[in-house]
Amino acid sequence: MSSLIAKQQIPPSHKRLADNYMIIKKVFGFSAVPMKPTNAEISLLKHYNFSPLEQTSIRHINQELECITKWASSTDEFLKKHAEQLFEIRVKELKYLRTTNYFPTSEFCDGYKALEKYIEFIAN
Repeated sequence: MSSLIAKQQIPPSHKRLADNYMIIKKVFGFSAVPMKPTNAEISLLKHYNFSPLEQTSIRHINQELECITKWASSTDEFLKKHAEQLFEIRVKELKYLRTTNYFPTSEFCDGYKALEKYIEFIAN
């Protein structure tokens, strides 16, 4: 499903973030200092009813990615700005999970896998 979402019109900011993520992953292997999302970023996620990445399912993250890509191509500048911020926060959360090697063990909390597949797909 992530690849189908990625086949939609990809915003340039998503492509740029995905490229940066993949470069860090391939070159450095996430040995950098982990950066947790700030309280302001977490409140923005809550404003749009997005759960933390480690508490999301694949289905939920796919729905979020659909919304974010749709909002990124919107004519509403406020919504477009928030879409870019939400994607940046999701990538930051994924980097944090990779850096700390913390991955949820529940099969229902594996949304990070779908986000990573989406990023890998649009980075290529």
